Amino acid sequence: MSDRDDLFDDANGHLALGELAEAASLYRRCLEVDPDFFDGWHALGMALLKLGEVKEAIGCGLKAVTLRPNDLLAWTALSQMYVRDGNIAEAEAAKGNARILSLGGKVDRTAS
Repeated sequence: MSDRDDLFDDANGHLALGELAEAASLYRRCLEVDPDFFDGWHALGMALLKLGEVKEAIGCGLKAVTLRPNDLLAWTALSQMYVRDGNIAEAEAAKGNARILSLGGKVDRTAS
């Protein structure tokens, strides 16, 4: 197992125990090892959202959908982040992308 995976597993353990700050710290370390690790960005975004760090969570969510533009869960999470931020237009756009994916379509990130 790689350092990245060890850190990710440790972070998930803290998350399961409700230790959100510790989990976020480990997810950040995981991303230092591998900046293109989709699961790390997604998990960090969700942990930050639960911690109330909404703006930073949105940044993580945007990185996740950039890495995997056709990931339904990533778009759904990003929509939730925008809702928490009060940005309803962006939340609806992200939700729309999730809906396209749920129906078997693809998201064209080159058009944006």
